[in-house]
Amino acid sequence: MSLSTALSIAQSALMNTARQTSVVSRNVADASNPDYTRRIAVVTSTAPGARSVDIQRVANDLLFRQNLSALSAYSGQNALYSGLDQLDVSVNGVDNASSPSTAIGNLQQALQLYATSPSNQNLGSSVIDAAKQVVRSLNEGSRAIQDFRTQTDGQIATAVDDLNSLLSQFQDANQAVISGTRSGTDVSDALDQRDALLKKISDYVPVSTFTRGDNDMVITTGDGTTLFETIPRTVSFAPSSGYSAGTVGNALYIDNVPISAGTGGNTSASGKLAGLLQLRDGVASTMQSQLDETARGLITAFAETAPSMPNAAGLFTWSGAPAVPAAGTLVNGLAGTISVNAAMDPSVGGNPALLRDGGANGAAYVVNTGGASYSSLLVAYGDRLDQPMTFDPAAGISATSSVADYAANSIGWLQGVRQQASTAADAKQALASRSAEALSNATGVNVDQEMSLLLDLEHTYQASARMMKTVDDMLAALLSAVG
Repeated sequence: MSLSTALSIAQSALMNTARQTSVVSRNVADASNPDYTRRIAVVTSTAPGARSVDIQRVANDLLFRQNLSALSAYSGQNALYSGLDQLDVSVNGVDNASSPSTAIGNLQQALQLYATSPSNQNLGSSVIDAAKQVVRSLNEGSRAIQDFRTQTDGQIATAVDDLNSLLSQFQDANQAVISGTRSGTDVSDALDQRDALLKKISDYVPVSTFTRGDNDMVITTGDGTTLFETIPRTVSFAPSSGYSAGTVGNALYIDNVPISAGTGGNTSASGKLAGLLQLRDGVASTMQSQLDETARGLITAFAETAPSMPNAAGLFTWSGAPAVPAAGTLVNGLAGTISVNAAMDPSVGGNPALLRDGGANGAAYVVNTGGASYSSLLVAYGDRLDQPMTFDPAAGISATSSVADYAANSIGWLQGVRQQASTAADAKQALASRSAEALSNATGVNVDQEMSLLLDLEHTYQASARMMKTVDDMLAALLSAVG
């Protein structure tokens, strides 16, 4: 081997070692970056005695796709669980303290006490106060639900804006990958950026991807709707200014295809958007229907009756009074408008004794004409709270029960869904964490391994440097001999 060839080999080895060292150093520097994928410097022989270094990005498409799927599933589940927690406290209060069920229980106790001493008008006023608390729990619960729906609608609008922004960023990253691939330059950083954006996009919607020529990527949603192909598809949503009971929320579209809301406590929602839609149009609407049916049941239970006369609203009344709402038929928004009959409310000049005697709707409905010790009607009202009646099955819980049980069942329904959502959220979070860990183990940086490689490269560099020194000494001796 000539001295010039030996020198060339030594110089090439030094350059290759320097490049390998640069790659390893970059790996160590980005070891804590969850969106960084490890690079390896692969040395290949290009000619006898000559070598080059190619930079390869360690990737695992299967694990990456599994991680995207797990992230979407957890995002949808977490959105549902967080919303259920908020609804529970907003409507029922801490430990159900402000729930209609608790208020109805207090009303029953006040009725029983009044029935033991029907001549005591202070006890009669206490019943009216308890009835007002029932009304407040229903009115405020209904308002809280519709405020929640409006808030969730705003969250959907914000999420749509964020998703459109991410898709625009993805277009830039994808174009950088395509351009770099065509020019033959290293596109590892651009690929990292593109994958990081995919993770963020999967937080909103489930994604599937496939790669075409020049590393060009196409994104579709879980149901096959195109989300990105060369350019982003439009994600559109028109938020509402406010909600009332029975109002149907606007649909959310990807490329003019509507997104379906999730269903169930262990929700089918994959991605935050489907979870938010489930909260707005599923859970919250069902809770509103249950409050409306509770209100209707109370109006029915306390209706005044008289021979040959239609039943008329008694202690509790509504906008359709004096008529009583039809049995087993949901009246949208009733929980927000139910009120205590002014004829019985002493704070507005009413007489609580009308609850004991009847007659809030006129003389035809008077039951007691015998004196202040009459308690039969009060006992009957208390019994009606525990007597079965028909409820609209559209509200999602038992179609036949007492109004007191129905209010309790409403809490049970919410807690049941919430418990399912909590269990599923824990499981899906664990799956997302495990899939991220598996991906990191396969494609991430092990600092100990990289430091070991640096030591090996240091030895290689020293050997190449000694070789150059030897060649230099030999050249110096040769020049000295011929000089």
